[in-house]
Amino acid sequence: MLNKKSVDDINVKGKRVLVRCDFNVPLQEGKITDEVRIVEALPTIKKLINDGGKVILCSHLGKPKGTPKPELSLAPVAVRLSELLGKEVKFAKDDNVVGDNARAAVAAMNDGDLVLLENTRYRAEEEKNIDTFSKDLASLCDVFVNDAFGTAHRAHCSNVGVTKFVDTAVVGYLMQKEIDFLGNAVNDPKRPFVAILGGSKVSSKISVINNLLDKVDTLIIGGGMAYTFMKALGEEVGKSLLEEDYLDYAKEMLEKAENKGVKLLIPIDTVIAKEFSNDTEFKTVKRGEIEAEWQGLDIGEDTRKLFADAIKDAKTVVWNGPMGVFEMPNFANGTIAIAKALADIDATTIIGGGDSAAAVNQLGFGDKMSHISTGGGASLEFLEGKELPGVAAANDK
Repeated sequence: MLNKKSVDDINVKGKRVLVRCDFNVPLQEGKITDEVRIVEALPTIKKLINDGGKVILCSHLGKPKGTPKPELSLAPVAVRLSELLGKEVKFAKDDNVVGDNARAAVAAMNDGDLVLLENTRYRAEEEKNIDTFSKDLASLCDVFVNDAFGTAHRAHCSNVGVTKFVDTAVVGYLMQKEIDFLGNAVNDPKRPFVAILGGSKVSSKISVINNLLDKVDTLIIGGGMAYTFMKALGEEVGKSLLEEDYLDYAKEMLEKAENKGVKLLIPIDTVIAKEFSNDTEFKTVKRGEIEAEWQGLDIGEDTRKLFADAIKDAKTVVWNGPMGVFEMPNFANGTIAIAKALADIDATTIIGGGDSAAAVNQLGFGDKMSHISTGGGASLEFLEGKELPGVAAANDK
């Protein structure tokens, strides 16, 4: 069990609080096109200003790679945050993030005031976790709050380095929720525990599969990675996505599942297509019957039923990765079926970020899930059983 101090364990009245948020939002011509991440940060921010803290917000945005890029400035985020909070969020425009503007803005703060710093990745030290920038950030505050789960798997100045120079480092509500759901679902799940893995590559999910086989009752594999498992069983996969280098690994995993008494399910029928395009000819074939010039792009109808049945008595389900080429309507039905099956059951349902989160939200099932993770890469590493630097850096209770 991970037991970290959170914003509920401290009182920040009159203190300067640096909050690492995840404001890495999509921008088009300076306009925010999806503000979910900003909205998710509000509960922690409100709690700290209501307690009378002087709240200094920071985040990265995009990949400026250590040089100031005006189109990746956080200025539009300050404007939107002010609107959502009904309270001015002062933007400290400094190309070196902690410069004269930031220092002056912080010095002038009253209790309950808000300042937003410039994009932390304007500084070359940020991604290398070099102390100079960590010390600059720490010099602005008395308390550090990390609420950015999306970057928790990376050790950067603004989420890990800064904690070396601040006495009090705690997690915000968003981080706490991720730890409660993801960390504890994997380490102490209500059973039956089912994990569903999709997406294109086995290689990116190796340690996840390995770790989950020690923990789950059923492991369901769909998406592009399923074809490597089929091929490992000696079945033809045509032109489907295949990772030749991982055939032995897939065999090992099939054996491991058998030895552990874990049910490992792979598709029993496949929607195959002539080309990788929504407008191509397609049909459904049984497992092992994929023709030479065709490629699998989604799970078939029988597989959708098989997977939905495997989920229906589960008490904990973790899902990461789509079942097919979700961006193409003709090959989105497998992913839609899984989302529907999860929406219908009475269980703790956890969506591990990335494409599965997008799928669930687009289909309007978001509010039916217990938890949708805000970090794709970070949630995968949690499922691998790794310690996340951004979580580890917070004070223990």
